[in-house]
Amino acid sequence: LQPVPSIDQLNSQHVHWQAGSRIDLESTVAWLLANGFHNTSAVQLPGEFSHRGGILDIYSPEWESPVRIELWDDEIESIRQFDLVSQRSLSNLSEISMSSMRSYRKGDAYLTDYFETDDCTLLVEMGAIDLQGREYLKRSAEFEKCHGLRDVIKRLTEQRCLLLNALGPGDLGRVYRFKTESVDRFHGSMEQVRSEIAALPETHEVAIACTTAAEAERLFEVLREDPIVDRNRLTFVLGYLSSGFHWVDQQSVVLSLGEVFRRSQIRRKKSIKHKGKALDSFTDLSSGDLVVHLAHGIGRYRGLELLDKDGHVEEHLVVEFHGGTKVFVPATRIDLVQKYIGGKKSRPPLARIGGKTWVKHKRAAELAVKDMAAEMLELQAARLARPGISFKRDSHWQMEFDASFPYEETPDQATAIDAIKQDMETSRPMDRLLCGDVGFGKTEVAMRAAFKAIDSGYQVAVMVPTTVLAEQHYISFVQRMAQFPIDVGRLSRFASTAEQKEVLAGLESGGVDIVVGTHRVASKDVKFSNLGLVIIDEEQRFGVEVKERLKSLQSNVELLTLSATPIPRTLHMSLVGVRDISNLETPPEDRLAVETRVVRFQEELIREAIYRELNRGGQIYFIHNRVHDIDQIAAKIQQIAPEARIRIGHGQMHESDLEQVMLDFVQHRCDILVATTIVENGLDIPNANTIFVNEANRYGLADLHQLRGRVGRYKHRAYCYMLIDPNLHVTPDAARRLHAIEEYSQMGAGFAIAMRDLEIRGAGNLLGSQQSGHIAAVGYEFYCHLLENAVRHLKKQPPKLAIDVEIELPGEAFLPDDYIPDIRAKIDCYRRLTRLETFEDIEVMRQELTDRFGKLPMPVLRLLELAALKLEATIWQLSAIQLEGGFLSLKYTNPSRIEQLARQTNGALRIADHESAYVTVEEGMDDPDRVLPWVKSVLQLS
Repeated sequence: LQPVPSIDQLNSQHVHWQAGSRIDLESTVAWLLANGFHNTSAVQLPGEFSHRGGILDIYSPEWESPVRIELWDDEIESIRQFDLVSQRSLSNLSEISMSSMRSYRKGDAYLTDYFETDDCTLLVEMGAIDLQGREYLKRSAEFEKCHGLRDVIKRLTEQRCLLLNALGPGDLGRVYRFKTESVDRFHGSMEQVRSEIAALPETHEVAIACTTAAEAERLFEVLREDPIVDRNRLTFVLGYLSSGFHWVDQQSVVLSLGEVFRRSQIRRKKSIKHKGKALDSFTDLSSGDLVVHLAHGIGRYRGLELLDKDGHVEEHLVVEFHGGTKVFVPATRIDLVQKYIGGKKSRPPLARIGGKTWVKHKRAAELAVKDMAAEMLELQAARLARPGISFKRDSHWQMEFDASFPYEETPDQATAIDAIKQDMETSRPMDRLLCGDVGFGKTEVAMRAAFKAIDSGYQVAVMVPTTVLAEQHYISFVQRMAQFPIDVGRLSRFASTAEQKEVLAGLESGGVDIVVGTHRVASKDVKFSNLGLVIIDEEQRFGVEVKERLKSLQSNVELLTLSATPIPRTLHMSLVGVRDISNLETPPEDRLAVETRVVRFQEELIREAIYRELNRGGQIYFIHNRVHDIDQIAAKIQQIAPEARIRIGHGQMHESDLEQVMLDFVQHRCDILVATTIVENGLDIPNANTIFVNEANRYGLADLHQLRGRVGRYKHRAYCYMLIDPNLHVTPDAARRLHAIEEYSQMGAGFAIAMRDLEIRGAGNLLGSQQSGHIAAVGYEFYCHLLENAVRHLKKQPPKLAIDVEIELPGEAFLPDDYIPDIRAKIDCYRRLTRLETFEDIEVMRQELTDRFGKLPMPVLRLLELAALKLEATIWQLSAIQLEGGFLSLKYTNPSRIEQLARQTNGALRIADHESAYVTVEEGMDDPDRVLPWVKSVLQLS
């Protein structure tokens, strides 16, 4: 019924390239920008592209991996898939095709225009099609031009057509009748399914339809010991089936997973796996950013500058301190400078060179992290000293429960599940933190752990911070556990007094296996028969008293804590061996595809967007962050969409009233929620896929990112409308923010901006608020460095030190602007050059630079050679290599090593004093091309 773009329109938004063909690079880049792709320094996510010289990287959402196109002039020399994390090429392709990222423009063509002559159309239940078509046309008449129903059906039936009707078709030509029966008798427990299959005659075949290969493998694992599989009477087929059937004539039974696992199957198209990029330190320095210099303190980064020191040309970071004092840091020592991240409100003064404030802050932070690391290790030791619960290995029931998960686990989920199960099976008490955004699959991981505990005879307590969230978790647990003999209870304000009494009695007697609730679960009147696992969602949102009560609950139980705040990789790594952390970083399908538009407030546009969402059975957020006129806004929305069920929610409502509004929205008893930003971020509402943010110019970029993140978590295309008052003049700052939110995908380059506050919040959540001041004083990255070394010291491990060898030799050694034009990519490469620890690392870096940016120019080759020389210098324990006057000067830290080197040079190397040695320079060593090989020969290197 809906008009679609014509074939010509579609072709104009589609491209196809082959190796060996010619393309115009400028027009290709223009096409990418016009069709919704974002130009970034390094491709990380679907919808991005990067252009460097003759290399074009593109990541289309249609592909499993991004693609690198290398050009020679205007000819495509090669097309290669490459890895997101390493940015290295993987395999060659002969050709690629891709489509626009933008929604297709409306057209007036018919869907049947795309059908081939010999295509066959399947029409199921013509009566229902006719009825639904009429209803749709009635609903959409006001805002959407549609084709006529009779016209569409005529076009469909003019071609090859097959009509399926349960009650017979009337007089429509040739009629075929299939004798089929329902398979209701299979619909029960797994045991019932087994016995029904076993009772079928020998001649019958049985097929189970699975939506993914992984699902089929899991089911086979559950059934492989069963005789029905041994007799080869059971097969698995890939495909979606809403319900099974018994085809009597063909002696075949086909079952859906709904029959096998007694649940409705969730149809899900095969997802393209887009790897998640781990949250790392922020290296994208921009001029004007605050930085932390490890020796001098907090300064302001002022850009990169080339300096020539006695023929040694190198790039330097310019850092400005108090009073305008500037320090030039060689780019090869970029490890001395870190981006300052200290929280939203942290605006520290610039440090005074030679002042005592920085030393004082650094010392205070060092003492704080030592105390905290010691406390964490003491807690860990105390935990390890007491016996934990050794839960039994996965049983047949556990395998059955795992197999009934309707999706394929993400790699991160699978890793987290394995780690948690291993924790639970050992006698070491589990205390694991599971981090991941809403919709990333934390609840399923927690359910696997809960089932394992119950299967071993223990009870499980699940605590969440709010009543609405408790209700949502309760429903999820009840539905997920429905086919197993597991009793799930709830303790929250939504449970009646009688129900709560029953749950309390069941917990004490052992009749209730899982209790889901708010802080009520930690009340003194809650007594467990055999508690084995406590699952806490967002622990930092509970008060001190509740936490103290939780500690007494946890004395002899396993603990799994869930957090929706991502834990930064730097902090994660610094806590290895102290706190067990699992990160879910793989984004769910279509999470990245929120279509964002910044528009003036127009009733017609809002009406069209609302009805598009309502017509697909969805729900809508309308965010208006002023309480005094929120009722007027809701009334206006009601005028625009009279049929919509609208509720209002804001922070000045009574708590129980707000809870009821949120619950109505969660349970789809209303269509549009007009609310302030009080709307809980933790709620998982797959049906809500359109959000309006009114007066979007009033919000910060991070807030806009978080608001947009509430939609687009599931398979439907999600829409975000940033609305601006039609009569308002938008300030340049607000315009830049709105442009950024529109241009960048949710987890693209703009994601780093929104994540900055989240990273600090993540650190505060994990380490405690008392550490936030120290993070603000010394910066987040340096704090993590101090913490890591404090942990290493307490565990009697050597501190982690950077390779620090100062080398000054004639010649140019830097990354030229025309080789790596993007400043962020360049700084990232410099930072990685300082982290090279082996000669293999250097070779990998050499190959990667060639792969990503093209043939290495001489200054880059020398930079890599100097990196290799630095590694060799560490073998001899040298701290500096300099060419001064007619001598090569070597500073050393180990006398025995320098004596050994002197012997190997047959006296050419002479020891001057307790810290330096020298070699007389051969003639012609002022030539940069000759000096490096000669220095290598002095150090006896090949």
